[in-house]
Amino acid sequence: MPEWGLAAIGGVAAGGALVLGAAIAWFVRVPDRVTATIMAFGAGVLISALAFDLVLEAEETSGLLLTSAAFLAGAVVYVAANLTLHRLGQRAKPGTAADSTGSGIAIGALLDGVPESAIIGLTAASSGALSIPLLVAVGISNVPEGLSSTAAMKASGRSRASVFRLWGTIGAVCAVSSLAGYFGLGALDEHARSVTQAVAAGAILAMICDTMIPDAFRRTGAFTGLAATVGFLGSFMLHVAV
Repeated sequence: MPEWGLAAIGGVAAGGALVLGAAIAWFVRVPDRVTATIMAFGAGVLISALAFDLVLEAEETSGLLLTSAAFLAGAVVYVAANLTLHRLGQRAKPGTAADSTGSGIAIGALLDGVPESAIIGLTAASSGALSIPLLVAVGISNVPEGLSSTAAMKASGRSRASVFRLWGTIGAVCAVSSLAGYFGLGALDEHARSVTQAVAAGAILAMICDTMIPDAFRRTGAFTGLAATVGFLGSFMLHVAV
């Protein structure tokens, strides 16, 4: 299979995880605590994948100083974008609380999904293969995002067609982002690609700390740390095995 085909498959899988989470929430009643535990587990998996598949690889190519600067820049960009969206959201006409929560998570999933999918495409261009630990991490973290958001939108009375149209669009954007990562970022030289990886890793880690972990802790309490630890360990073991 051509490398761009691998990138497309990775993007579809990442976006499909969001749609899968939405389908589970719409057709199956999932306890809130279970959703939050999956989210905490996914956060741990994603942190491990960032550390061992993105940041470490970037440091080996571009050195500690440049990688650190790029990593920090990614976090700053995410936080600035998040603050801007929050302020715009406060000015917007509010709907129901549940619908606002669900839409907010969906917007967050889009903001997270674009760099995650682009990195999947970039790793396919760099190594000629998909990063299985990274793909698993993104998939596990995306399922509870789709699940939580859809549950909130369903509670607010939104129609099934509008909800799945929203997630279908986000899933398609993720697939396109993966191809963009392959063709666009993959055309860069080795150092530029590693810097891009570090920037994306910083942004994704900021997202995890701002949204996934606090939301999971709010709903599961003390079990959040344990679930995240198990997720990190599982991802690390997969990284070593692969």
